[in-house]
Amino acid sequence: MFDLNEMVMAQEVLVMPPYSGELFTLTYGALVSQLLKDYENDAEVNKQLDKMGYNIGIRLIEDFLARSNAGRCNDFRETADAIAKVGFKMFLGIVPVVTNWSASGDEFSLLLENNPLTDFVELPEGHSSLNYSNILCGVLRGALEMVEMEVAVWFVQDQLKGDNLTEIRLKFIKRL
Repeated sequence: MFDLNEMVMAQEVLVMPPYSGELFTLTYGALVSQLLKDYENDAEVNKQLDKMGYNIGIRLIEDFLARSNAGRCNDFRETADAIAKVGFKMFLGIVPVVTNWSASGDEFSLLLENNPLTDFVELPEGHSSLNYSNILCGVLRGALEMVEMEVAVWFVQDQLKGDNLTEIRLKFIKRL
C-alpha cells in the first residue's frame, strides 16, 4: 500500500517545472540573432521564421485541440475567437483583440497590446524590414492548415517599429 504523501512527492518529481516566459523570450531572441548572422537579408530571416513557425503550428494544433476541448468552429468568426481567446491565452498568456473584419467576413486583425516575444527587444540598426515575431504568422498558418483552412497571415503594425500596438492580419483563402 502506498502512503498518500509519498505519492504526492513522486508526482512532484515527475511534473516539469513551470514554463518561464522570460526564458522563452530570451531563447527566441538568440534564435533570431543567429538567423540574422546566418542569412544576408531581413526578407530571408522573415521567411525562415515563418517556416519554423509553420512547422511548430502543424504540431501545436494537436496540443491545442487536446487541452482546450475546443469543438469544430462553424465559421471564420468562431475560428478567430478560438485563436484569440483560447490559443493565444494558452500558449502565450495574452488575449489579443479580434477586430477590423472585412465586409465579406473573410479577413480580420489580431491586435496585441503586449507581445511577449518582444520583451527586452530592440530591432538592430539596419534591420527595419525584419518582422521579429514572424514565427507567429507561421504558427497560425500551420495550425489552421491542419484544420483544413488555408490562410494568409502577415504583420500590419509592429511595436518594435514604433507602432502603438502589434497587428497581425489573417485572410481566409479556401477550405482544404
